[in-house]
Amino acid sequence: MQKNQLNIAVIGAGLTGLTTAYYLKKFGFKVQVFEKNNHAGGVIQTHRKNGFVFESGPNTGSMGQEEAAELFEDLADDCTLEYANKSAEARWIWLNGKWHEMEMGGVKAITTPLFTWHDKFRILGEPFRKPGTDPNETIAQMVRRRMGKSFLRNAIDPFLSGVYAGDPETLVTRFALPKLYWLEQDYGSFIGGSIKQKKARKKEPPRKANRQVFSVENGLDNLIKALVKNIGDENIKLDCKQLEIKNTGDQEFSVDGESFTHVISTVGSHALENLFPFLPKEKMQTINKMKYAKVTQVVLGFNNWKGIPIKAFGGLVPSAEKRDVLGILLPGSFLKNRAPENGALLSVFMGGIKKPEMFEYSDEKIKEIAEREVREMMGLDSFEPDLMEIFRYPHAIPQYSFESEEKVQAISDLETEFKGLTLAGNMRDGIGMADRMKQGRTIANQFAEDYK
Repeated sequence: MQKNQLNIAVIGAGLTGLTTAYYLKKFGFKVQVFEKNNHAGGVIQTHRKNGFVFESGPNTGSMGQEEAAELFEDLADDCTLEYANKSAEARWIWLNGKWHEMEMGGVKAITTPLFTWHDKFRILGEPFRKPGTDPNETIAQMVRRRMGKSFLRNAIDPFLSGVYAGDPETLVTRFALPKLYWLEQDYGSFIGGSIKQKKARKKEPPRKANRQVFSVENGLDNLIKALVKNIGDENIKLDCKQLEIKNTGDQEFSVDGESFTHVISTVGSHALENLFPFLPKEKMQTINKMKYAKVTQVVLGFNNWKGIPIKAFGGLVPSAEKRDVLGILLPGSFLKNRAPENGALLSVFMGGIKKPEMFEYSDEKIKEIAEREVREMMGLDSFEPDLMEIFRYPHAIPQYSFESEEKVQAISDLETEFKGLTLAGNMRDGIGMADRMKQGRTIANQFAEDYK
């Protein structure tokens, strides 16, 4: 089959779907995107209200993939990459009634109350410990084995609350934090591996993936607009609420009455069964074992901030502290033009895997919790925000837990059985924005390789 004979459908106009479609079109393929909502971007939505610019969905990404940096280079004429202000890059951890700065190097790493002296000394022996042998070891098991209980409690647990809204006791390292897993497997230790990697990179050409926190000037929706512009409005169908994909023959699919040689799905696993009724139920049951964290986000804007100094990226809360928030992000501190000059913009996150019941709380109860937690944790004498918005995400973040290996195998089996079908999206290959960009580019690259 020649390139000009292909007709590719991309299901979902989130970041993965749009990135995939953008590169497919750039490589000369005919592509059509189908989206159930009346807007592109998926959960990425920027809002502008009362002098504040704020996000629902992801607020930032980490430039951890070369493909993400290259996408921004390709779209430079239509959107501007923004890195977080370095003066506000401090990360806080809540412990015993106050915030403590997370510091992994220098004098502060020795004096910090976040870790016990036993574990601080134990770290000295980390490079000499044997690598784990269980490929399905959880993050909690790995951290206890290599770093100690206090590192798990006060560093890794809150970190995973911020990234996955998840539980380190169930997230499998190989899938949830693959770079950490392979650091140990390839080099024998986290510390030794990190040092060796840094030395190796000095001998290589400069990398574009600098791991810095990024957004887009004046809002992430400008990235979405740039992708839509380059894909073309005529190639994106919105409001496809009754969409059903049919397998009509050998590498032939019907989508919304149109015939396609290939279908690339970028939707969540929870939506696959209704969209693809021809997929075997046994395989779908395996895929659907994966859980999603339910998260509630409260955005607060203050024209005149009167709390503690907030020159920081944000703060995370260990679950052992028994608070009703996962963390508080401070985008007005590290991104330009998000809040008035003397004001503040906060994103407060609640719920997650450990407290799913919070998703069902009424708006009134959510507001009460936000007031109580923010007043105490952020040093406010009174709580009078000039902006308060509540967002709920029933399928916020997929959890790469014990079922991950079976899930990946089931996806592979389905793609083998149904030629022309690709099952992508954040149910595999990482949950971050840079991971989504990489997956979309990788899929498009494979098409370009297969159909030269």
